[in-house]
Amino acid sequence: MKSLKKEEREYVKERIKEHFELDRGEEIGDLAADQMVQVIAEEMGPFFYNKGIEDARQMVEQKVINIDEDLRSLERPAGRPKRS
Repeated sequence: MKSLKKEEREYVKERIKEHFELDRGEEIGDLAADQMVQVIAEEMGPFFYNKGIEDARQMVEQKVINIDEDLRSLERPAGRPKRS
């Protein structure tokens, strides 16, 4: 799995530190926050990644259905009309 860019990792670290301070009344340092980022990325990252893939797959599937409907609407009748 591709790792976060430096600025993305820093952002996540700061949000973790902020969460601990505001929601739990605890202060954690950069090292602890960085370790949390690592655990989240390794243990939970694949779930978020897979959800993103599933969302993208559904979007593409819907686009294909729409394209198919659009193409079918362009079809013209062929052959001679049937006689009664």
